[in-house]
Amino acid sequence: MPPDPVKLLHDIVDAAEFILQQTRGRSLAEYEQTRLIRDAVERNFIIIGEALSRLKRTDPELVEDLGDFPQMIAFRNIVVHGYEAIDDAIVWGIIQNEVPRLVRAAREEIDERA
Repeated sequence: MPPDPVKLLHDIVDAAEFILQQTRGRSLAEYEQTRLIRDAVERNFIIIGEALSRLKRTDPELVEDLGDFPQMIAFRNIVVHGYEAIDDAIVWGIIQNEVPRLVRAAREEIDERA
């Protein structure tokens, strides 16, 4: 049975909101100095990327509406397989600029399916 697209959208929102909660009010320097938060954030980026990858296979039109999903999936692969190449400043930029937009887009898709 293919995964439920709405469940995957909820997984994306949950992981993205967790990232935002854990980084809210922090600076890049604090993020770089706090391994526990970096590890938690990276884990949740893995969840987002995996959910997007599954959505791509089950509902390609839906995943297109979520933004630049190929880059998000590629970022997941970097976190998993190329951990030594992770640049905290780039991750911080993604958190600040892309994650809020992803939350809004995923919530809109959930609302449309409710």
